[in-house]
Amino acid sequence: MALRSAARAEFCDLPDDDMSFNSLTFREAMGRFATGVTVVTTRDSAGGNCGVTVNSFASVSLDPPLVLFCLDRAAMSFDIFGDAERFAINFLSADQHDLSVRFSTPTTDKWNGVDYDLWPSELPVLKGCLANLGCLKDAVHDGGDHVIIVGRVETLQIDNAKSPLVYYQSGYRQIGQSIQPA
Repeated sequence: MALRSAARAEFCDLPDDDMSFNSLTFREAMGRFATGVTVVTTRDSAGGNCGVTVNSFASVSLDPPLVLFCLDRAAMSFDIFGDAERFAINFLSADQHDLSVRFSTPTTDKWNGVDYDLWPSELPVLKGCLANLGCLKDAVHDGGDHVIIVGRVETLQIDNAKSPLVYYQSGYRQIGQSIQPA
């Protein structure tokens, strides 16, 4: 409790019994958490490619290998991902900022000129990423204005020669100098 009170005294001018805030303040606070940037991809029922930029991604379990991502219920691709049995998580590298913007923009042909491979089950996977995970949908959970989609990782590939694209305070960043333990 002391930590919470100290943090509130430093950043908020609220009475002790008032923890209210609005969605913009919450969004600003969440922007203080740096995240990697992913594009989640799948195929629709007609065989068309679908993809969306996501930074709400996490590893859930090593055994079995599970990951999750959160998808906005208002996303154009919401129904497609709801119906899809498989999806890929593509970890974007620092030189793939353009892909993040492309797949976060609501347009109909996000795939024009995009370099990708087809993995088993015809899963579209972006080339040149830090890592790609091919997943089988394991569970879907309610998450307010989002859904939480859990996938079991079935295949993966890693590229150790690249740096990650990072999202922080509503902007793209690159990781700087690493900090070595003392």
